Amino acid sequence: MKYSKKLINEKTNCIKNIINDTIRNKRISERFIDGLVDDSFIVQLLEMDDFDDIFSCANRINQYTHGKYVDIRGIIEFSNFCKRQCKYCGLNKNNKKASRYRMSVDEIVDVGVKAYEIGYKTVVLQSGEDPYYSREILGNVIKRIKSNAEIKITLSCGELDFESLKYMKKCGADRYLLKHETSDDRIYSLLHPCGNLSSRIKCLESLKLLNYETGSGFMIGLPNQTNTTIARDILLLKNLKCDMAGIGPFIPHPETELKEKEHGSIELTKRSVAITRMLLPYANLPATTSLGVIDSDEKRNVFECGANVIMNKLTPQKYLKLYEIYPNDIETLEPKKERKKLEDYLLSIDRIPR
Repeated sequence: MKYSKKLINEKTNCIKNIINDTIRNKRISERFIDGLVDDSFIVQLLEMDDFDDIFSCANRINQYTHGKYVDIRGIIEFSNFCKRQCKYCGLNKNNKKASRYRMSVDEIVDVGVKAYEIGYKTVVLQSGEDPYYSREILGNVIKRIKSNAEIKITLSCGELDFESLKYMKKCGADRYLLKHETSDDRIYSLLHPCGNLSSRIKCLESLKLLNYETGSGFMIGLPNQTNTTIARDILLLKNLKCDMAGIGPFIPHPETELKEKEHGSIELTKRSVAITRMLLPYANLPATTSLGVIDSDEKRNVFECGANVIMNKLTPQKYLKLYEIYPNDIETLEPKKERKKLEDYLLSIDRIPR
């Protein structure tokens, strides 16, 4: 359905008025624009000539729900082994040039505890889909970190079965991040010869059922993606009631089938973040690492579009360059210095790090 310019303006103004009213009355509901939003409307928002009002609206919601705070999460990339064959990812098992590594349990626990000691309130344990780390091994890691640090643990280890997810929740895992990457079943199948979209969504639904704080997300700029695809990606995040959503531009990796493709649009990424903030006012939306890879200034801009989280790598230096989903030449300092640098940066853009 294609809306007239008059109707799209009316719907947009209605949404802004509802947002202003809800904030003024010190209440906000994630259902406040249900009935006004569908994929056609989101497409027309994405294609607006002047998006400034929407950015402003998203920023206003974010300031209401999260204030000026930006939560800094520490990521430990503990294994770059992966059984998957995803055509965009440098970790895929067909990349014979990748130098593989696995961190030991002691190494992971040590980094996790030190993260807490230098100020992190959340640590993200991220890997490829590596069967070496059984539920028992990961459960042990979680319990050991939790017994030595008052810190939230987010897992990002790909699709796991219900019983494994249940076991790790019992061990103390708080959050789980599993990006759906695209809501288009055909695109998903083309990019993932090793899986299907329905299994991905089922896993996300299991995470919600198990009371994980559940994160998903998608890339901007995938082959065959349209603005309608992006609109449906955003609506899927809302329908899943995601607590976290990572939206970043596609970046080609030289050792994948998509190495000749262009990187995704930064502007379209920021617009998608802003619309997602309108639909999910309380969700945690990170300024993704991929934005900073393309243009470091864009991390600043995305905080004005609705983002409220930033990720910081804690992976030990000897492994850091080996965890390469996409090419990443960003240099990092010793963890304590890196966090201080990031805190100073956030303060310089009128945000409060925590």
